[in-house]
Amino acid sequence: MKRKPIYVEAFIRSDTDALWEYTQDPKKHERWDLRFSRIAYMPRPDEASPQRFLYETQIGFGLSIAGEGESVGSHVKETGERTSALKFWTDQPVSLIKKGSGYWKYIPEEGGGRFLTQYDYQTRFGMAGTWFDALIFRPLMGWATAWSFERLRLWLEQGMDPKLSLLRSVIQCIIVWTLAFTWIYQGAVPKLLYKNPEELALLKGTGLVPENGASIVLTGAGMLEILFGLCFFWLWRSKGLFILNIVLLLFLDVGAFLGNSSLFTAPFNPVTLSVLMISFSLVAILNQGSLPDTKRCIRTR
Repeated sequence: MKRKPIYVEAFIRSDTDALWEYTQDPKKHERWDLRFSRIAYMPRPDEASPQRFLYETQIGFGLSIAGEGESVGSHVKETGERTSALKFWTDQPVSLIKKGSGYWKYIPEEGGGRFLTQYDYQTRFGMAGTWFDALIFRPLMGWATAWSFERLRLWLEQGMDPKLSLLRSVIQCIIVWTLAFTWIYQGAVPKLLYKNPEELALLKGTGLVPENGASIVLTGAGMLEILFGLCFFWLWRSKGLFILNIVLLLFLDVGAFLGNSSLFTAPFNPVTLSVLMISFSLVAILNQGSLPDTKRCIRTR
C-alpha cells in the first residue's frame, strides 16, 4: 500500500524567530505538541555534530512510547526562510512506528510566518500494521499535528497557554456531547421508543394538535429532536447552532406550559432542564472564540 506523507501548514501571526524558538526549544515544544509528552536534548560533543534527542509519548494506562531522534541539518536562505530536517526511531516492539523522517519549514510573510511540516514513517506488524496505519493511526497523527499547530498559533498570537487551550477544548467537547445526548435521548426514548403518555397528553393539551394525530406529531417531533442533536456533532463550531438551541428551548417551555402548567412544579421539570441546557449553550458561545481549529491548517501540499 502506497503511503501518503503527513503534511500540515499553518499561517501564524508571529515572526519566524519566535516560531523557531517555540518549536526548537524542547521545553516549549513539548508544551504545545500533542504527539509528545516529553522531549529532551542529549549533549553534543561539538557544534558540528547532529543534535540528538529523546522523546516520550504517554498513551494511557501508565504506558508510554519512547524513542530517539536526530536533527540531520538546518538551512537558512537569504530571504529568511528556514528549514530543519530530522529523523526519528524507536526500538520498542509495541510501537507502530519503527522509524521515520521529515522536516519543518519556516517562511516569513507579511504579518507573520508560514510554518509547515511534512513527515513519513515505516510501520511494524506487517500488513496488519499497514492497514491500521492507513485507516486509523495516520489520519489521527495528521489531526494531532494540525491541532498542535493550532495550540502553537494561539500561544504565539494570543498568549494562551497550551494547557488552557486544551482545557477549553475539553470543556467544549463535554458541552457538545451533553447537548447532543440530551436532544437525541429526548427524541428517541419518550417519543419514538415508548410513546410516553405524558408526552401525548402534553401535545393534546396545547390545543394545536388534533387528538387522533398526536401520535404522528410525536413521532415527527422525536425524529426532529434526534436530527437536531446530531447537528451538534456536525456544526459544533457554529454560534448560530447554540443560539438556535436557546430559542428552541424557550419555545418548547412555552408550549409545555400551555399544554400542562403543572409540569413546572414537578421535580426535574422542564424549567430546570432548560436552564441547564441554556447555560451550557452560553458557555459554549463564550468559549468558542479561542479554540484550536484544525480547519485553519492546510493538509495537502
